[in-house]
Amino acid sequence: MISYDLTVIGAGPGGYVAAVRAAQLGKKVAVVEKNQLGGTCLNMGCIPSKVYLQHAQWALTQKKSINYGFQIDVQKPDFAKLWDRKNQVVQTLQNGVSSLFRTNKVTYYNGTAKLISNHIVQVDDQKLNTQKILLATGSLPFVPPIAGLQEVDYETTDTFFNLQELPQQLVIIGGGVIAVELAFAMRPLGVEVSVIEVAPDILLTEDADARKLIKQQMQHLGMKIITAAKIQQVESQRVIVNGQTIPYDCLLVATGRKTDFRLPDQLQLKKDAKQKFVAVDSQYRTSVEDVYAIGDLIGGYQLAHVASREGLLAVANMFARPQAPLDKNLVPRGVYSFPEVASFGLSVAQAQHQYANVIVQKVPFANNAKALAADAPQGFIKLISEKEDHQILGAVIVGEHATELIQTILAVKNAEGTLDELAATVFAHPTLSEAIGDVTEQLLIP
Repeated sequence: MISYDLTVIGAGPGGYVAAVRAAQLGKKVAVVEKNQLGGTCLNMGCIPSKVYLQHAQWALTQKKSINYGFQIDVQKPDFAKLWDRKNQVVQTLQNGVSSLFRTNKVTYYNGTAKLISNHIVQVDDQKLNTQKILLATGSLPFVPPIAGLQEVDYETTDTFFNLQELPQQLVIIGGGVIAVELAFAMRPLGVEVSVIEVAPDILLTEDADARKLIKQQMQHLGMKIITAAKIQQVESQRVIVNGQTIPYDCLLVATGRKTDFRLPDQLQLKKDAKQKFVAVDSQYRTSVEDVYAIGDLIGGYQLAHVASREGLLAVANMFARPQAPLDKNLVPRGVYSFPEVASFGLSVAQAQHQYANVIVQKVPFANNAKALAADAPQGFIKLISEKEDHQILGAVIVGEHATELIQTILAVKNAEGTLDELAATVFAHPTLSEAIGDVTEQLLIP
């Protein structure tokens, strides 16, 4: 039986990052993954969707350029080439993870793990003795009970990127972040897209102003959006919702993800009060000694960068010195729509609940020189603060490169800076980031 200091189960962004860090600390590390290196994010989520979104962005740019003097014959894309490029990007990143494992002498097992005890992991027919275990097995697609759904062929976010032909009519059940991103990825490629959401609106996790603008952009691109939907029946090639029939040749169920309890239940790990996630303490320890858990297993934001940071913190708690848990108010969140949405920290309502004198300011990109030059005036920067100490409580950016711009504000907050430090920053002209300075200055007007 081979012995390890740490066995990580799951080679997604939480697992492989944690494994490499433990190895860098001089520990003997094994990683077990039953599917592919990189987990859901690399193979079926973040990365494939961003490749498709980039192609969609190129298609929109081509069409826009026709309005400004370019003569381009915009045709339906060669989806086979797009699909190949997606696979090439994924393979390149998988090779990068493999290289990290080799460089840091991490032993990789491609097989199915079984937890015999808190110190013995079985991988197929081989047993590993391990001092500590880190569970980073992620989540599974949640498929709600909808009449007729199990009688038809449908895709989930785990299978959608296996499609080798571009759909003609795509119906997406779900209106969250993933659903909206895939709608934006498909519509500019010539796909008819319908989004069906049972909640009162799409993107309910996002700022209300951002939600309104993105919904307008979706409708402008010709997407059909049905909210407060009552789905009467799913049938082959059609969905009956709110009394109307929506045809499809591809049905995607993107209604969120649920915790994968298959491994945690083998050790009877305690769950949280709502029985939705594995319960952990502030150091990511589970209810069983020497077993830790991170990422989608433990709740919070289901984001790759959150899992990676939690993995690093868990390893530090195991083998270095104890670390404070991840502060969710310092986590950037993004929706890769057109335009993008990015945010962090408290919403306006949350800030008003926690602070006595909240101040909020919003500056549109319509007044920004770089945005106008790029024909990208849609969107805004919203900053949330409080009057006494000028703390940065939260921010929302809607616009081109919003997921990049948000990092400037977050970096200042992370360094314990306030509106005053942000206002003292000199922003180059012309840049989109100038709007950060503009909104800050308006907040500081007496």
